[in-house]
Amino acid sequence: MANLKYSRQRASIKDYLAGTVEHPTADTVYMHVKEEFPNISLGTVYRNLNLLADIGDAVKITTPDGGDRFDGRTEPHYHVVCGSCGKVEDLEMSSEEIASINDAADSIFDGKITSHSTLFYGTCKECLEKEK
Repeated sequence: MANLKYSRQRASIKDYLAGTVEHPTADTVYMHVKEEFPNISLGTVYRNLNLLADIGDAVKITTPDGGDRFDGRTEPHYHVVCGSCGKVEDLEMSSEEIASINDAADSIFDGKITSHSTLFYGTCKECLEKEK
């Protein structure tokens, strides 16, 4: 891919993603970046989020409700989607545990597994406490 022209708006979006663990939607990113760039459009935010995901500077998480979430943490890791509130959280697993999933799949696949993407579903701690 050709070198991208520097964009202050894109840099602001990337910085916002890097500074949060919330896995925001494009609308949430838009609301925060709009504070710094009042004239930015939602379309510009969407385009830049997708571009950041395409070039590996962000992770796009497609959730079952149809709303994409974005993550500034790009090293291999998993996510859990709460079926009650829709929150997306990181699921911390060691690189050995992640590699073991690749190895298990590779052992039954007539080819070569090099990576995978997994989204877990459950109920977050806060929703479990509300149910009590």
